[in-house]
Parts: sequence; structure tokens; C-alpha cells
Amino acid sequence: MNDPLQGAIEPFAPLAAWLHEAEAHEPRVPNAMQLATVGADSIPSLRTVLLKDHGPDGLTFYTNLGSQKALELRDNPAVALLLHFKSLERQILAQGDATLVEDALADAYWATRPRGSQLAAWASQQSRPIEPPGALQQRLDEARARFGDQIVPRPPFWSGYRIQPHRVEFWQGRPDRLHTRIVFERAELGWRRELRYP
Repeated sequence: MNDPLQGAIEPFAPLAAWLHEAEAHEPRVPNAMQLATVGADSIPSLRTVLLKDHGPDGLTFYTNLGSQKALELRDNPAVALLLHFKSLERQILAQGDATLVEDALADAYWATRPRGSQLAAWASQQSRPIEPPGALQQRLDEARARFGDQIVPRPPFWSGYRIQPHRVEFWQGRPDRLHTRIVFERAELGWRRELRYP
């Protein structure tokens, strides 16, 4: 098998190749990634989101714009993310800045979501307390009644973020801790690549 990192001059092609391979080996959700943001109190927070698109334009995920992550990104767009492929002994760490995607892109992705997920997005007041305990189910029932058999539109409070990385590190586990670490850092023209000690 060819090593996608061999001779790579930018990080996006090897990232795509590793993701493709993970789809065949990871037991569940190979596109799950950990996303770190920092709040106004300078305290970092971490959660798992799904990587829904990737390429030279960046790495994209979707969320409720009232969520903690979205509120933190509004004030500080700097993020770190980690894709971990345990069965392959691999991880990809990226750092960069997040910006909202265009409405047309968010609409296009929204249209691919299962109807149940669309209705749940309307029902959820993400990150807020649920009071009383049955409120979420009640809001879901209200959303079902509201839209009936109609197409469920994308809520104005739901969209995506595109992370434009300035640093991407690939880590491959090896025997005897002789792991491979390759770092790509954005330069004035293209990317600078370095092999680093593990």
C-alpha cells in the first residue's frame, strides 16, 4: 500500500486518504473529531463533533449556533481538533481558525439530513437547561405538528463552521515508540513540511 504522506506537499490529500482508510477499519463513526475551543474566561472546552467535509478550503462541521462551542467561536475563532483512528494507531491534530460557512452550503447539507434529525434541531435549545424534564419531547412534538408533511427548513440558528488550518500534524504509531510525526505548517507560499521526533 502506498503511503499517502510520502512526498506530500500539503496536508489535505493525506488527510483524505487516512479518513478513507479509517472508514474501512474503525468500528464506528470514523469522522468523529474532538474540537477544542476557548471561552471568554480563558478556560478551554472540548467536545466531539462530526467532520462533514474536508479539502483545501478547510474542515467543516455543523452545529446549533446557540451552543457553547458556537458562542465561544463567535468571540474567539481559534480552535484545535483531533481525529483519532485507534485501530490504525493514527491521529491527525489540526489548529486553525473557524468561520461560518455560506448559507447555500449549510442549506445543501441540511437537505441531506434525516427528517428526524432536522426536527430534533428545531426542538433542541442546545446547551440550555431542560425544564421541565419532558420539555424536549414536547418541543419535538410541536415541531412535528408545525411542519407536518412539509419540507423542514434549516433553522436560522443552525449552520456550519469551516476550520482553515494553519498547522496539521500526522502521527503514526510504530513499534518501540519509533512513531512517525509529520507536521505541515502554512507558509507564505504553500506549506512547510517537517519530520519531527516522536
